[in-house]
Amino acid sequence: MMLKIKRVPTVVSNYQKDEAGDSSRPVGGCGRNCLKACCIPDAKLPLYAFKKVNGKDLAMHECGEPPVAFLDSLLLGEWEERMQRGLFRYDVTACETKVIPGEYGFVAQLNEGRHLKKRPTEFRVDKVLQPFDGNKFNFTKVGQEEVIFQFEASDDGQIQFFPNAPVDVDNSPSFVAINVSPIEYGHVLLIPRIFECLPQRIDRESFLLALHMAVEADNPYFRLGYNSLGAFATINHLHFQAYYLALPFPIEKAPTKKIANLNGGVKISELLKYPVRGLVFEGGDTLEDLSNVVSDACICLQNNNIPFNVLISDCGKQVFLLPQCYAEKQALGEVDAELLDTQVNPAVWEISGHMVLKRKKDYDEASEGNAWRLLAEVSLSEERFQEVNDLIFEAIGCSELDDNVQCDKEVDAVSTSAHPTVVVAGSKECVVLQ
Repeated sequence: MMLKIKRVPTVVSNYQKDEAGDSSRPVGGCGRNCLKACCIPDAKLPLYAFKKVNGKDLAMHECGEPPVAFLDSLLLGEWEERMQRGLFRYDVTACETKVIPGEYGFVAQLNEGRHLKKRPTEFRVDKVLQPFDGNKFNFTKVGQEEVIFQFEASDDGQIQFFPNAPVDVDNSPSFVAINVSPIEYGHVLLIPRIFECLPQRIDRESFLLALHMAVEADNPYFRLGYNSLGAFATINHLHFQAYYLALPFPIEKAPTKKIANLNGGVKISELLKYPVRGLVFEGGDTLEDLSNVVSDACICLQNNNIPFNVLISDCGKQVFLLPQCYAEKQALGEVDAELLDTQVNPAVWEISGHMVLKRKKDYDEASEGNAWRLLAEVSLSEERFQEVNDLIFEAIGCSELDDNVQCDKEVDAVSTSAHPTVVVAGSKECVVLQ
């Protein structure tokens, strides 16, 4: 049986809205200064070349609050410049935001502009892996003015920035572009190897690139997120999202139980006392050690048709992997109508505790109980979660105890030292953010 739900995709590019009836473009160029073959050959775009970190660099790196890093300054400066040019569909800085009283400090945002003027589409939710379709909207169709910079590894091991660099289409560079329907300040898209037109599926190379961006930003309030198909990705072209939120996410404050140590220094823990069941990956002798374990786990979920979300936090040193089933329940009619009426699609940001609400009523009535109730519908059952864990551990070589694997049973708390707490537990009033 094919499961489908009528979905209204979030518009992430100003050119996404024009896809219907777009077959009459002139062959010599579309006139929109896009990233396709009609416009890109002579284009020059900024290029940020990052330094690849080695094991020693990673071990010494602490994610704190250093002086503004160059990537931070560049990204935010260019993002604000696009805002001044009117490229966003609404002013996200004007959206009301508050911290909900309670143990975890869920963050609620009223974002009424995010779901307006969207075209309806048939969105298939029962297949995590679907082939790329160039006839549908994809990121080669965005305007060059929406691109902030190309993002590539430096050839000489040093950070470099080129304001006007040629676009090497043959080597398919990775791009960072604005999301024109932002959730928060500095909301951008990381699009790995854009001209390869990869479908929305994790691979080792692309996930390592996302971790490098988190390390390079060197800001504890900058996180990257990933949504698979079936877990509220709306565009089937490989991309990560990222933005700044100057608060700890509730999921980062949840306690964990350590369940495995792998050779290579990667520690795997299970989330405790949080409405969505998930795994936490930390450590690694090198960034590539951490990346390979997480990406292999994601590939396992993809190959087994299990929708999932990923949050990269703590400057790339901590990764949350969250299999989910909300869209499937929604398609089967198993979600309470009251939750459906909120029109909240629980993707990575919502699951992490940043609740993007579309109705004033829901915002005014926001509570930790309401957030918990929604997210509990997202989570796999305990039995199903253990089945999924067995698949993951087999895929990453942790199916049994041997020389490569040590398994522990130990309760830890996820460190929040890099995220200064601004919410007093048990306070009776919401903290309203300006």
